[in-house]
Amino acid sequence: RSAERGAGAVQSLKERTGKCAVYVPCDVRKQEDCRQAILAVGKHEGTPAFTVDILVNSAGVYTEQRLENVTEADYAAIMDVNVKGTMFLTQAALPRMYGGGSIVNVASDAGISGNYGCPVYCASKGAIVALTRALALDLASAIRVNCVCPADVDTPLLTKQLVDAGEGYGLEDMEASYPLGRIGRPAEIAHVICSMVSPANSFMTGAVVAADGGLTAG
Repeated sequence: RSAERGAGAVQSLKERTGKCAVYVPCDVRKQEDCRQAILAVGKHEGTPAFTVDILVNSAGVYTEQRLENVTEADYAAIMDVNVKGTMFLTQAALPRMYGGGSIVNVASDAGISGNYGCPVYCASKGAIVALTRALALDLASAIRVNCVCPADVDTPLLTKQLVDAGEGYGLEDMEASYPLGRIGRPAEIAHVICSMVSPANSFMTGAVVAADGGLTAG
């Protein structure tokens, strides 16, 4: 939703790839915003008959809070972005994908094994895992739907998490919990996503793939 960050992402993509990119502001919690975002893609393509080949649902928020302290507003803040956002943007894109396409939902290790102190977040990501499997069945054979479950990755979301944690824990504590001894890098998760949408993996749908440094292996 940040125009500044969106413009920065477009510039970075152009510099790295030489390809054209466009930023469209969208609040995925709102169905109409999602519809308008997809329509904006068509305007950029210059044709009303455009198709969407790949959709990556990666918008997400994270908050640590014990269940006994959760309010209705706290619940909505997480579930609306993580679950409704994934559903609504997928819904808006579907009419443009029935000729064939690939969807990747970004869940979390917390959606596979749970985690301490963030029950609503875990519930939201568990919902994405279940949604992925359900949509893989509903949308076959035209559209493939898969899910990647990253653990902690070096992104602005993690930076915010560490700030919110205060003196509760730090990056070194976090890294010590991983068999690989470190957190993930954004490019590593992007590589998994690219693999999932590749035609070389055209037999993969309904898959839930952990990219978590071995965190959920035990």
